[in-house]
Amino acid sequence: MAGSLFVEIVSPESALWSGEATALMARSSAGEFTILAQHTPTVGDITPGAVRVSTAEGEKIFAVAGGYFQVGPHGEREGTRATVLAGVAVEASSVANAEEIVLTLVDPTAVHDATA
Repeated sequence: MAGSLFVEIVSPESALWSGEATALMARSSAGEFTILAQHTPTVGDITPGAVRVSTAEGEKIFAVAGGYFQVGPHGEREGTRATVLAGVAVEASSVANAEEIVLTLVDPTAVHDATA
């Protein structure tokens, strides 16, 4: 596949991660989606849950309490940039861990073990 995919995961507090990726996977109000290199420019919402970024080194997982994503061109080459703008986000160790963390992010009064 020609082109590249550059992904950014940001929140108001900080930029959590950015780098080259092979795919970005998340869930929106319309359902689950995957962003690959040369994806059509798109803007949409992200519902609370796990955001997964596949890289050459492995998978990065983030617990996101909701937000938005934007896909567009990156650089002068045939690159694609996907940015996740999360209200609250933290790195997680697994998808299950991300789901537990999201429960705490969405409902801070909930008692969950977010370190699993």
